[in-house]
Amino acid sequence: MECIQTELEGAFILNPKIIRDERGYFMESFNEQTFERITGQHVHFVQDNQSYSSKGVLRGLHYQCGEHAQAKLVRVLQGEVWDVAVDIRPDSPTYGKHVGVLLSGENQKQFFIPRGFAHGFIVLSDTATFFYKCDNYYNKESEGGIIYNDVEIGIDWQMERDTLIISDKDKALPDFKNARNVW
Repeated sequence: MECIQTELEGAFILNPKIIRDERGYFMESFNEQTFERITGQHVHFVQDNQSYSSKGVLRGLHYQCGEHAQAKLVRVLQGEVWDVAVDIRPDSPTYGKHVGVLLSGENQKQFFIPRGFAHGFIVLSDTATFFYKCDNYYNKESEGGIIYNDVEIGIDWQMERDTLIISDKDKALPDFKNARNVW
């Protein structure tokens, strides 16, 4: 597995080794020892989540606060998404910066998002099945978010704004400036 450090410290893109033949392919999607060796991160995942969405669905930007903060290892099983992480660690030199990566069932890339980041994605294909591992359990009282179109962060979601499908909950999230007070 190849590990690529993004411009945000602690956030990595992982390219698995894929063995292909006439039957299809095989890959090891996660191995704790390999993950620790190539990233230098000790993360123990405790919860797996999966979602299915149609083209234009934008989920995010979400995070968990305090003792319930979560690191995530995300990937796409089927389809294609633009996946984004925003550094919300106040003491980080890349505070408020973001990085995006194209994840698909075809490229099999994975994106490791450490604790202290907001996360979101948009579906670019007709449908997508999104899968992620978390190193902490979900806690409703600790959830937070930032509005997807925050001007200060400036994310290019790769689609026209009028084609986006966003939940009412995500449309009501605060901007980056007003969300800062919670983490």
